[in-house]
Amino acid sequence: MPEATPTFYLTTPIYYVNDAPHIGHAYTTVAADVITRWHRQRQEPVWFLTGTDEHGQKVMRTAEANGTSPQEWADRLVETAWKPVLKTLDVRNDDFIRTTQERHETRVQAFIQDLYDKGEIYAGSYEGPYCVGCEEYKLPGDLVDGTGEYEGIKVCAIHGIPVEMLSEENYFFRMSAYTQRLLDFYEANPTFVQPPSARNEVISFVKQGLQDLSISRNTFDWGIPIPWDTSHVLYVWFDALLNYATAVGLDSDDPADKEQFARTWPPSVHLVGKDILRFHAVIWPAMLMAAGLPLPGQVFAHGWLLVGGEKMSKSKLTGIAPSSIIDTFGSDAFRFYFLRAIVFGQDGSFSWEDLHARYTAELANGFGNLASRVAAMIGKYFGGTLPDAGPLTPAEEHVAAVAARAAVDAEAAIDRLALNEAIAAIWTLVETTNGYLTEQEPWKVAKDPAEVDAAGASVPGGRLATILVTAAEALRALAVLLAPVIPKAAEALWESLGAEPVLGPLAAQPVADAGRFGQLPAGTVVTKGASLFPRIEEPAAS
Repeated sequence: MPEATPTFYLTTPIYYVNDAPHIGHAYTTVAADVITRWHRQRQEPVWFLTGTDEHGQKVMRTAEANGTSPQEWADRLVETAWKPVLKTLDVRNDDFIRTTQERHETRVQAFIQDLYDKGEIYAGSYEGPYCVGCEEYKLPGDLVDGTGEYEGIKVCAIHGIPVEMLSEENYFFRMSAYTQRLLDFYEANPTFVQPPSARNEVISFVKQGLQDLSISRNTFDWGIPIPWDTSHVLYVWFDALLNYATAVGLDSDDPADKEQFARTWPPSVHLVGKDILRFHAVIWPAMLMAAGLPLPGQVFAHGWLLVGGEKMSKSKLTGIAPSSIIDTFGSDAFRFYFLRAIVFGQDGSFSWEDLHARYTAELANGFGNLASRVAAMIGKYFGGTLPDAGPLTPAEEHVAAVAARAAVDAEAAIDRLALNEAIAAIWTLVETTNGYLTEQEPWKVAKDPAEVDAAGASVPGGRLATILVTAAEALRALAVLLAPVIPKAAEALWESLGAEPVLGPLAAQPVADAGRFGQLPAGTVVTKGASLFPRIEEPAAS
């Protein structure tokens, strides 16, 4: 028997439930969805996990400030904000993990008990500056001088708020013992941390030498109890990182969970924001090494979304709800814009003006208008039925070559997680096909007496038929290649082309075969549906 294809297992960070999601969270989740949809389009087995991080001081204080318990606060936010936004974004996740679920808590306790039994955890004391926003003790180099009301005070470089000096009797994980093992691992696996700037940052940090990590708290009780000492709760990051393993069955006694873990672990990619890179690229692999578990394939740190030059943040009032954009432009445009306009792995600025400009030029006028006019011409000249093509010229061969190259280049870009490059590769086919129609002028060819029969109907096998069949094939290729990025529009285009009755569902089309022309047979019924991207005259905001 052939060996089974390994599962492509991708995770987002699990998001804090101290507030509702903004477009910074949505950016990560949409990127994860595009990547996993692409692997599904390759006909690979895929597991896509997202979820919420519900323990720790930050959540507890937010709940208290809102006059409720942490559990009630988390339940409310998850059901009214975090789960609904996945539908708003058209995200197709396989699982949603909550760190307050029993499946997570019991498996976390089993994991840390095992580390304790192995001597990887010991009792000690710690004093240092702590940022509640990060839920992390800070090193001196992590702090900056405050400004404004915090002038003269050291503040967290990420949150811009003062740190608190904490002194606790805690349990510690012997992370210092893994300094050299981690450096050896990074050297042996050069793509484990990406992009290269993130890899360099991590290696530089670890080379300074790692300290043992405080992994318990005894000054509050909102967390998972330490099994051998219930006066302590587990440090929220040690708890949260384990979600990637507990969600797929780590330390479960259930045979189905065991089978899923064997089939799914280790993760292929952890997508994270660059501000939580060290947790995922240093602490997490050290934890897995201590437990004797295989390490993930890659930790990829993307950049921040910036509004007015600042990181998207609720606390700084720069958070924008995804619905603010989607209510006007739609989920496809949201997905397309953020992955097309920003180099994945770098910071990127959001503006309403740029969103509107790209929507108009690329989606409405470029792609949407192309689909509309090709369907309209097939309807006008051939009664909505795809004709037989005639002899090909270099012009048709060029369009086919661009389609084949677009598929190859997009595939390679996806494997590098260069999402903007993948879309750019696909867009060469949009631009080429629009240029092809402009040059070939099928509306003029249709007036050639040689193109019509005695009754005045366009004839199959002629030049007009060849042009429109070529354009339809380009649209078929685009539907497959763009299905992971703009799934609603791609599905509508697939339906318009009449492709499902002759080729099967869009989801079943292998992406590697998308660029091969000649797949839509003569006789395929093409209909002109609603505009894929209706024009929006004015920006939604300024």
